Amino acid sequence: MKKFVSLLSAFCALSAMTFIAGCQDTATPEAKDPSSTASAAAEHGHEHGEGEGEHSHGHGAGPHDGTLADWGGGKYHVEFTVDHEKQESTVYVLGSDEKSPAPIKTDKISLTIGDPELQADLLPVPLEGEKDGLSSRFVGKHEKLGIVREYAGTMSAEIEGTPYTGDFKEEAHDAHDHK
Repeated sequence: MKKFVSLLSAFCALSAMTFIAGCQDTATPEAKDPSSTASAAAEHGHEHGEGEGEHSHGHGAGPHDGTLADWGGGKYHVEFTVDHEKQESTVYVLGSDEKSPAPIKTDKISLTIGDPELQADLLPVPLEGEKDGLSSRFVGKHEKLGIVREYAGTMSAEIEGTPYTGDFKEEAHDAHDHK
């Protein structure tokens, strides 16, 4: 138990340092290539031209009106959504087009939010037609998700032995204003 608490503390500290550090490239080593030089921009909600390193603001809202984050230099995108009444978050794994479901095989997506401080494991809830242990939808509950505000945090998972992490920050927009 002490080892688990130590590992959890180390993970939280690492997540906080990553969040504080700002725009830095956190893509996995095998995802780095000349066409992903803008992966740091994508990692933090900035659009980029294909291999051009352009830097403009925001991915925009995802197909479920959530906030997008980049995993692996654009290999995947993850969309954070929250239902405050249900105290529930749903994360959708999307392909490089930021729209199409991209089912993955993992037992959970870890959600870490700094304010209010919370950590939740989101478990697979496959969409219709997703089978063989694959899912593009992950759902989890936490009482602090009932707090109406814009959240910022990290979503992470391991897919086929490769860790993926993406930072996100909700911003108020027309259909999802948290006033």
